Amino acid sequence: MMRMRTSLSTASLAAALILGAGAGQHTTAVAQTAPAAGRQIGTVKAISGNTLTLAGDGGAQVSVTVAEGAHILQLAPGSTDLKSAQQITLGDIAVGDRVLVTGKAADDGSLSAMRVILMKSTDIAQKNESEKADWQKRGSGGLVSAVNGSSLTITAGARKIQIETTPATKFRRYGADSVKFEDAKPGTLDQIRPGDQVRVRGSKSDDGLTIQAEEIVSGSFKNLAGTIANMNAAGGTLTLKDLATKKTMIVSVTSNSDLRKLPPEMAARFAARARGGAAGARAANGGGAPSAERTATDAAATPGREAGMSGSGRSAGGDLSQLLLRLPTESLSDLKTGDAVMIVASEPSPGSDKVTAVTMLSGVEPILAATPSGTPAMTLSPWNMGGGGAAASDGAGGGPQ
Repeated sequence: MMRMRTSLSTASLAAALILGAGAGQHTTAVAQTAPAAGRQIGTVKAISGNTLTLAGDGGAQVSVTVAEGAHILQLAPGSTDLKSAQQITLGDIAVGDRVLVTGKAADDGSLSAMRVILMKSTDIAQKNESEKADWQKRGSGGLVSAVNGSSLTITAGARKIQIETTPATKFRRYGADSVKFEDAKPGTLDQIRPGDQVRVRGSKSDDGLTIQAEEIVSGSFKNLAGTIANMNAAGGTLTLKDLATKKTMIVSVTSNSDLRKLPPEMAARFAARARGGAAGARAANGGGAPSAERTATDAAATPGREAGMSGSGRSAGGDLSQLLLRLPTESLSDLKTGDAVMIVASEPSPGSDKVTAVTMLSGVEPILAATPSGTPAMTLSPWNMGGGGAAASDGAGGGPQ
């Protein structure tokens, strides 16, 4: 979504770990069997005889000739232990699969492979779906309000969530120069600062206000909310006056940007809760039995209080990202001058008024009207979980999108 991709390429990550110094006792075995001349990681785009055409992760297309007698092994996505690999044949490789090839490089950039490590696209897709479901179930997100030793405090609307990390917690950091999630790099806790956006996955307390973090993805982003002042759909840009800062920003919308629309009744309910809790929400619906869309809104917001919607009588506020999956997509041409939007964008360069949209949500007029201070009662993080991510052939993992 965003359209932001999910996590680092599962196959790329596995390959890096296998060949890196952190591969443990199996590093020696790999080094002994693999030629040191050259290697390539990528997605199989074509197969002709014993020649594979790869779309390399670096962007180049590479021709790989699999030499007779080459070792061809299959690993499960995420595995870093060659002892678990299965010996297969060239015929087991299909278009869309992810491979790491090592062998002798020619002057033209092609490779004569002596070893091929394969991850099947179907296995990657299955792992991705499993990870997406787990992020949806056990994930939370918000803005970092404090960093205290190994603990983080994040704010999701009116709620504050305590995140506890351990030496086993995995960290990834979103790059400032890209809005594509697969460009995220392994990170550390020390990189996280107040004001950053984080997405965390882990075990939650019963009230959802404490999380034992297994994985944290962080980044510096710009949150904008306001009405569109000028629109250039053909050029992929819009001009927005941010309600909080009163500054005018030029927002670029790319193919990686995730554009969603909040239906009117949902927007009214969120706004009503922001103003006065469940009683206000009932008033917004005119009382009586809940509508189908109202029920869908509650269903989206209730599990684990992911959308930040509190129980009856409590104030609202939270992370709208969990709801984005259920919302219809739209294009920039669907928007017009005067529409209200909430945007998560790349952090602008110092002194610049230009940003790139990561996530944009329209139909939020009632929410912004309910918060005249200019700071929405709910936050929109860069990531949401599930559909719209990379296909298995893109090698995307299954984390936040």
